[in-house]
Amino acid sequence: MLDNLLRPRSVAVIGASTQPGKIGYTVVKNLIEGGYSGRIYPVNPNATELLGLKVYPNVSAIPDTVDAAIITIPAKAVLSAVEECGRKGVKGLIVITSGFSEVGQKDLEEALVATAHRYGMRVLGPNIVGVLSNADRFNGSFAPFLPLPGKASLVSQSGALLIAIDAATFIRRVGFDKLVSIGNMSDVDFADLITWLDQDENTSCISLYIEGFKEGRRFIEAARNAQKPIIALKAGVSAHGAAAAASHTGSLAGAAKVYGAAFQQAGVVQASDLNNLFDRTLALSLQPPMRGDHLLIITNGGGVGVLATDAAEKYGLPLQFAPADLQNELRQYMPEFGSPKNPVDLTGMANSDWYFDAIRHALPHTWVDGLAVLYCETAMTNPQEIAESIKRAVDESGVTNKPVAVSFVGGERSEEAMRWLVEHGIPAYAAPDVAVNALAALREFARNKETLSENFTTCDSNDIERACRIIAHARAEGRDVLTEIEAKEVFAAYNLPVAETRLATSEQEAVRLAHEIGFPVVMKIVSPDIIHKSDAGGVKVNIKDDAGVREAYRTILNNAKSYKPDARIHGIAVQEMAPWGTEVILGSVNDPTFGPTVMFGLGGIFVEVLKDVTFRVAPVSAAQAQRMLDEIRGAPVLAGVRGEGPRDRQALADTICRYATMVLDLADEISESDANPVLVYEVGKGVKVVDARIILKKKPLK
Repeated sequence: MLDNLLRPRSVAVIGASTQPGKIGYTVVKNLIEGGYSGRIYPVNPNATELLGLKVYPNVSAIPDTVDAAIITIPAKAVLSAVEECGRKGVKGLIVITSGFSEVGQKDLEEALVATAHRYGMRVLGPNIVGVLSNADRFNGSFAPFLPLPGKASLVSQSGALLIAIDAATFIRRVGFDKLVSIGNMSDVDFADLITWLDQDENTSCISLYIEGFKEGRRFIEAARNAQKPIIALKAGVSAHGAAAAASHTGSLAGAAKVYGAAFQQAGVVQASDLNNLFDRTLALSLQPPMRGDHLLIITNGGGVGVLATDAAEKYGLPLQFAPADLQNELRQYMPEFGSPKNPVDLTGMANSDWYFDAIRHALPHTWVDGLAVLYCETAMTNPQEIAESIKRAVDESGVTNKPVAVSFVGGERSEEAMRWLVEHGIPAYAAPDVAVNALAALREFARNKETLSENFTTCDSNDIERACRIIAHARAEGRDVLTEIEAKEVFAAYNLPVAETRLATSEQEAVRLAHEIGFPVVMKIVSPDIIHKSDAGGVKVNIKDDAGVREAYRTILNNAKSYKPDARIHGIAVQEMAPWGTEVILGSVNDPTFGPTVMFGLGGIFVEVLKDVTFRVAPVSAAQAQRMLDEIRGAPVLAGVRGEGPRDRQALADTICRYATMVLDLADEISESDANPVLVYEVGKGVKVVDARIILKKKPLK
């Protein structure tokens, strides 16, 4: 438990300074001025009194127990202070001091944690601003003041950003109970804090500013287990190094895409920027999840209604007309020239009573999943009266399981009315598109959580030993790239449907194999040094007779030798000519943060140009696999185009799950892989892996 760090009953400030402007002075001052009711013990061997408090020469001199020590002394003195805290029985360390791994002093940081753990202490930091908690009036930081009180809690990897957010809470009307600076994450990390905050009675929503993880899968597990909404803003998502990747997947797997996939699988809502983090946090902390896609918009202005409609389309909540019975009900609360369809336009004549009646009757309707209420300030209405009518209508509707978000467009009176709404539990925004985006966050949270209970596919008859033998053979030859035939054998060990492919080392053998497989056939170069065979002229298709086989054999060999004269050539693959199907790609990378990560997208030779792909961290559930099929821009192709029938989505989703299991099982061996193309046939006819490649990690076989 982290109670001793986040809700300490007593705190020692090691490095408490008598000089204003020093961090040690500011922390003690903040604790006093914040109204902290716990015991405060300043520690400084060169002082006796500070801001009316007795100062102790060292931690050992403190007569009482100490829950947490806030350390502000120079880095070189921290280890001895930690040792002293351990002997004293201090339970947790808040290490504000910088000068550790962030400046290359990794050994010093590891020694800090090792010493703390020897005494059973947890470490928050180092290199942090500190901890702020409204519930306990605890400002154990050098941030200037406690944030605006609210139901959200924020964990930030950036101390400077945490201070900025602290100040901005009063301007943005977004309140927080706790602000926690996490810094270098030497011990306590995001996963620890998510688990603790999920049990915190004063926190209803967990907001995160993230620059990176040390253990990505640990984060996913903690977030998946959390019941409260989590929203994350991920910074630092440039994809340096992707250009050097050998496979298609490696060049397409940017950090932003992989983090986005991990967040979705963990049930985490994403923020696009700092403003969006504020706006979505407000909604997630005040309103319930949106459990369906039916958004109803009520407005007194056509223009803001159109803006909200555009936003709904943009953020994945495209509007539908309200059902006839609801339209008939709503028609009573507007003039003849109003519209009850959706948006529900009460017109500029709308007063507080019309808003009340429309909301009161719309919100309980079974068709409505979420409600956006828009108001343009007019001279005939008082924004405060409109706000109060909205709140009263929501309360009297008796509905507590559907979200409501509001946008008032106007001047100071509208600003005051929106502030009142937020204080009374209804998120309010100055722009209609922002209100819709907030509701989209509530829908995203519900949609993500719906897939978390999905069981992962259990793949029967996987032959991991067979796969490892194939890999071991390649390593024994000093290779870190499997041939296509070897890669397909590994795929087949996981019951992935591969096209029949056999190796020929002479023209005559190629002719014989073509007869055994059956014409027409495909022929390809087999070389561990030529990964992209099409680029080398190493593929010939639709070969129909013996003469074609012989000609293809010679041409492919000549092309390969011209393309890469020193390439090791094992022979020519003779493969069944699979019937035409929709081309897709499966791929994997061993992401440094999250481990084995799977890619899906439209396939073929233009995959790196189109970049129409989506990612998941392995393993992949059946529900997540189905969502992957819908996320690419080319998703309509799988539904059937130009007279073709729908593609076999079930077989494709099952293949994604099996493929994810394979790369997870073989994570210690496989660096990157892809299957491109995978041909997808009509419903009931399955899929076929036509080409496959596997690139091994550059290390000895375990």
